[in-house]
Amino acid sequence: MRSVRPSTGPLRVWITVLPLVVVILTLGGLYAGVAGRLPDPLATHFSGDRADGFSSAQDYLAGCLAVLLAFGVGSGLLVRLRVHTPEVPWLIATAYATAAVLGCSMCLTLLANVDVTDASAVREPQWQTLVSLGVALPAGALGRLLAGAAPPPPRRARGETPRLDLPAGTTAGWSRTISSPPLVALGVVLLGAGLLVGVLAGWLSSAGLLLGGAAVLPLASVRVTVDRHGLSLSPTFLPYRCRFRRIPLDRVAEAGSRRIACFAEFGGWGYRIRAGGSGLVLRSGEGIVVRLTNGKEFVVTVDDAATAVALLNTYTDRARARQGG
Repeated sequence: MRSVRPSTGPLRVWITVLPLVVVILTLGGLYAGVAGRLPDPLATHFSGDRADGFSSAQDYLAGCLAVLLAFGVGSGLLVRLRVHTPEVPWLIATAYATAAVLGCSMCLTLLANVDVTDASAVREPQWQTLVSLGVALPAGALGRLLAGAAPPPPRRARGETPRLDLPAGTTAGWSRTISSPPLVALGVVLLGAGLLVGVLAGWLSSAGLLLGGAAVLPLASVRVTVDRHGLSLSPTFLPYRCRFRRIPLDRVAEAGSRRIACFAEFGGWGYRIRAGGSGLVLRSGEGIVVRLTNGKEFVVTVDDAATAVALLNTYTDRARARQGG
């Protein structure tokens, strides 16, 4: 079966928000059908399978609609901003899967309250979570199909690698910061949610959220540096700028620069490991590609990569010349 290839940015945005519209209409129709059979208040939050949070039916519906609208606007805006990048098909697939999870969970919670006189007696079986996740898989596949095929990875340019015209005996340094706004937002949301859950429900319950935020934020904004010691990456959010990756000159075989397709080549954002190498890819675009002496590659997406590569190759040549002498 051939995938549909949207030809315009606006069409892809509409495809992205379509599942949110479907969920909103479904939830609204379900609420209209069962409104007269709901308790007041109704159970809206559960710890395990027992209800521990309650609100009026109107407040629950308004909260659900606010979440869905916010997610729809955010997803549509993100796709619109990155409409010509290779990761857009996967962003659309993620929007479809997330919309399915949200819609299924919201509708099942509403149905669990139907014909119940005491909201505290409402139960939400664990199998409902599995149902929501199960619905997400075909929804994500549908979104990926409608989004169309991603462009093929760019061909790697072959040719002479650049050097910087640096006089003998002089040194220079190069540094740029690369950040991923979606990963920064995700890290902040995870930490904020973890703190909120920790205060309200206990720190053990929030451990997963806090650990997730602590793992995402350091890699969401990184300072890339090339100097006489080699290539290094330092998280900008950590107080002492500790390096989480350093490649010394004696491990560099050769460096080059090219356009990197984040999702098509690495399957997503962040620190990625694949056969033949690894890399920190926070967006699609210009990047440094270092061929290591062990035959593997290390990739980092960053602006002005050509200058960094020229300086790194110059320092590598000097290091080899010293060893040869």
